[in-house]
Amino acid sequence: MATASAHETGAIRAAAQPLDGGAGDYDALLDFVGDARFVLLGEATHGSAEFYDERARITRRLIEEKGFTAVAVEADWPDAWRVNRYVRGEGMDADGRAALSGFERFPSWMWRNTSVLDVVEWLRRRNDARGADKVGFYGLDLYSLFTSIQEVLRYLDGVDPVAAEETRRRYACFDHYEQDSQHYGYATGVGLSESCQQGVHAALTELQERAFDYMRDGGPGGASPEDAFFYAQQNARLVKNAEEYYRTMFRGRISSWNLRDSHMAETLDALARHLSGSGKPAKIVVWEHNSHIGDARATEIGRQGEWNVGELARKAYGKDACLIGFTTYDGRVTAASEWDGPALHKHVRPGMPGSYEHLLHEVGLPRFFLPLRGPGPARDVLLEERLERAIGVLYLPRTERHSHYFMASLARQFDAIVHIDRTSAVTPLDSTSGWHSGEPPETYPQGL
Repeated sequence: MATASAHETGAIRAAAQPLDGGAGDYDALLDFVGDARFVLLGEATHGSAEFYDERARITRRLIEEKGFTAVAVEADWPDAWRVNRYVRGEGMDADGRAALSGFERFPSWMWRNTSVLDVVEWLRRRNDARGADKVGFYGLDLYSLFTSIQEVLRYLDGVDPVAAEETRRRYACFDHYEQDSQHYGYATGVGLSESCQQGVHAALTELQERAFDYMRDGGPGGASPEDAFFYAQQNARLVKNAEEYYRTMFRGRISSWNLRDSHMAETLDALARHLSGSGKPAKIVVWEHNSHIGDARATEIGRQGEWNVGELARKAYGKDACLIGFTTYDGRVTAASEWDGPALHKHVRPGMPGSYEHLLHEVGLPRFFLPLRGPGPARDVLLEERLERAIGVLYLPRTERHSHYFMASLARQFDAIVHIDRTSAVTPLDSTSGWHSGEPPETYPQGL
């Protein structure tokens, strides 16, 4: 593939807003956001410290200067709710580290890291100082099938023991899978076991039908009746959607991906409705991977039938949604080499020639913000389809082209991007000796 031309890099450089670490770094971004109610902040990897830290800087300004009231992240609903309780001055956790201890499922380091801890403690200090208009922290994902079952039952035990027993009977369908969601999905997907579909639908329907009574009677654990019911209702909806997700995951990647992103978009919408009131619509910052918040219609994966949160947000909210991607050229990353494997401290290979990463590197600015919505030479350059890199919780440099690159039109995928040319690895709160020792040289190949 051809390298970037001087015309292309010059057009981008002319439109780029350099970021030098100063207080005014994101003035242009905040002006660009305008009155949007949903600002979706991406990341090109799940393990780069700068993506977390710069999203935190933007988020603080959106909260303080634009009145944003919630941070919604690519994390499990019950684990994030525990953090939400802490930052709002509720619950029993003594500090942010304890509040984040609920993130036990792989990859725990994605949220149990020093960068997220700083955000959590800042939210707590901010909320303590303000008293009213507290900002919350919420999860959008659906992997917490068994934890959410336990949370629904815990809620019903407190407000309606009779309904709790009936719901416990319905959820008992999952008992012999020993907390193994994928085992359930495989057994039902290939017809070895009857699905729990009917029971989870009935449990959600019955909970929703009793909403008035439950909220009238109050909520357990010191939460407001409305918050307690909302938390339980979202857990019951998560159980229903997760059951379908695991039941269909062996049929193909696209169908399970679409179920997951539909769930996250539905959760975002439910959260916005829950937090809106008195004629004041909620304003929410979303932290997710670029692959979730960039419009899937602008990618080769979208042409295969896949949709995502970014596409659904644009369709639902129009200009009220602002999609901002984050990119990097090289550096270090925290990632595993296999699912459920340990967090490793890995080299990120330089972006491939012909990729967006390589083009943005050739611009010659270490960090910059680039708006893409309006017409202009920079947008024209970035409308052209190129390779784009996505590193999730796994990073496999030996098969990088196949494992981590796809074709996309960046200017249609995002409304703006933040490029950080060289990034460093996020630091896990529970980093092992293997993470500290770094990656052996032989796992950083020179060729593919």
